[in-house]
Amino acid sequence: MSTVLTINPGSSSLQAHVIDDDHVIDSMHVEQRPETDDAVRELEELLSRNTNIEAVGHRIVHGGPDVIAPTIVSDSVVDAVREFASLAPLHVPASLTLLDKLREKLAVPHVLCPDTAFHSGLPKVAATYPLPKEWRERFGLRRYGFHGLSYGWAISRAAEELGRPARELSVLLAHLGGGSSVCAFRDGRSVDTSMGFTPLEGLPMAKRSGSVDPGMLLWLLRENKLGLDELSEGLHTRSGLLGLGGSPDTRDLVKAAAEGDMDADLALRVFAHRASRELAAAATSLDRIDALVFTGEIGWDQPEVREAIVDRLGVLGKIRVLVVEPREEVQIYRDTVSAIAG
Repeated sequence: MSTVLTINPGSSSLQAHVIDDDHVIDSMHVEQRPETDDAVRELEELLSRNTNIEAVGHRIVHGGPDVIAPTIVSDSVVDAVREFASLAPLHVPASLTLLDKLREKLAVPHVLCPDTAFHSGLPKVAATYPLPKEWRERFGLRRYGFHGLSYGWAISRAAEELGRPARELSVLLAHLGGGSSVCAFRDGRSVDTSMGFTPLEGLPMAKRSGSVDPGMLLWLLRENKLGLDELSEGLHTRSGLLGLGGSPDTRDLVKAAAEGDMDADLALRVFAHRASRELAAAATSLDRIDALVFTGEIGWDQPEVREAIVDRLGVLGKIRVLVVEPREEVQIYRDTVSAIAG
């Protein structure tokens, strides 16, 4: 097994890479929903240039309770993921539509690589919500965690940089991008993370709210201030950096803040405040901090944001900071090859 097509669908974009032995041979990136005709057309052009693909690795944001590791696709596996697609409504339905189309086009092994797999070994103390036991057991309510492919790649790079096996590291991880989360990693596994049952919990994101007072949301519904659909749409697509500063892009916000835009300045300060608070909370799950590792588009490419977060973490003492370029496609490739090899 060597040549693999990796599929990385976002909520409003599609990235695909043809990879052989960790090296990218060809790629495409479309800023459109992954199941749209234009995105599929671009993907078909990529396939026409690469006729020797031996397997396809698909990022899937939420694997649900059953798909907890990179898994070769079958109809039953797809059904298991589809049952919980509503937990990541911006991602999973579109990903499954694209998966169906590619299974028809390419008669090779397909592998689902869940972002939730990295956190499947979360300790019960971190995974359990303080809700009635009946609810937790009946509905499977638990913390899943996300961005696992990004964290898997970041950990492997951190291990190389620190010259130690990943299983010996005790680190804080911050994936900051369109979606953002933090993770505490110790003894070779994720031991805490800020995202939960869905990708809506935790840090403010580009357009998602992150954690807000559930009592406030109940009040908005109970008092008929907002309907359920309007509330859901607002939390998922009109909140976060966009809701605070008028743009989901921190590059725009940094520029606007420098020009005196108070809303943009507030958005950046809220983001740094919440990210540093989540990192400090995650640190309580570690016995030491070997490094703080930033990744994701913002974590990798926005030094102003990183510095604002690190400045607020002085209470944790001097911490070694590493910055890892996001390469989820390589992690998808490795997980796909590993799953097929058994």
